[in-house]
Amino acid sequence: MLILGIETSCDETAAAVVERGQFVRSSAVATQHTVHETFGGVVPELASRAHVEAILPTILAALDLAGVSIAEIDAIAVGHRPGLIGSLLVGVSAAKALAWSLGKPLIGVDHVQSHLYAGQLSTSHNPEAAPQGSVFPALGLVVSGGHTALYELASWTELTRLGSTIDDAIGEAFDKAAVILGLPHPGGPNLDALARSTGTNDRAVQFPVSRLSADSLDFSFSGLKTAMMYEVRGVPRHPSRKELGGLAIEPAPMTDARRGDLAASFQRAACAAVLFKLERAFDRLDAAGRTPASLLCGGGVTANSRLRRELTDFAARRSLSLHLPAMEFCVDNAAMIAGLAFPLLRAGVRSDLTLAPVPTTAC
Repeated sequence: MLILGIETSCDETAAAVVERGQFVRSSAVATQHTVHETFGGVVPELASRAHVEAILPTILAALDLAGVSIAEIDAIAVGHRPGLIGSLLVGVSAAKALAWSLGKPLIGVDHVQSHLYAGQLSTSHNPEAAPQGSVFPALGLVVSGGHTALYELASWTELTRLGSTIDDAIGEAFDKAAVILGLPHPGGPNLDALARSTGTNDRAVQFPVSRLSADSLDFSFSGLKTAMMYEVRGVPRHPSRKELGGLAIEPAPMTDARRGDLAASFQRAACAAVLFKLERAFDRLDAAGRTPASLLCGGGVTANSRLRRELTDFAARRSLSLHLPAMEFCVDNAAMIAGLAFPLLRAGVRSDLTLAPVPTTAC
């Protein structure tokens, strides 16, 4: 079965053809980095306009790369939640038009849930691949620019959110920290590269690691982001003493070496917060007699070099089968949409032409 996936939730226009939920026949992505670079972040109105221009060429490119015609596609899948409402509208409209005109099934896919599936994708055709159900029960982690959340999964249609961020997502925190350090867009990858520079000290600054309450599985990165700002710009005086002027604590001189140390220290603290909650979630499920067999990870921040290394170590300590996406499937892409649509379709999940874009997630 060949499924055409469409993804336009934020600033990537993507289309892909995936065979039987695993073999990626093609994955075409039109990025918008140059559109948003001047602003240091995604501008929703500009993003949706860029999607309108790129959606048809991207779909045609995916079909061409896959070596198939649109008539050979068996189903159309689209990420319809969550995301920027204007961006989602472009992809959903295109998917519904294709499904209606071809008389093919339409499957609406949750973008966040599809990140959990990304580790199942392969660009190598392997008819002997393990069955999809073998990864369950699983502990899931999504870390991206808009989401940081933990899940318990019994199947691809049965998942429960255990915790999520109460403020900033980890990817947003990385991007804002990069802006504070004066790094160019996209901030997260550039901060990671700086943190890996020769001679950096990841313990130069002891940034806070959020724990929230004693039993919480939620995340918080706003305090970490604020701590970075104070390290770079200094600590302001208390409002009641502003008549004194100046700063309560002056920042250290910003040299190239200090900038690298700050990036490395920030990255260490952010990853530590994720691993702390992963450990807590695993222990809770284990104590309840629902010990996970696998760790499913997805989202743009799974491309972070330190986090990938620490997730690998965590899975080894806990005897978990680790499913990390290939680097090309960490960021937003349509292959994960088309991939997840396969087990959803087998489970009887279909959408009709009333499918609407939804800016929030349901899983």
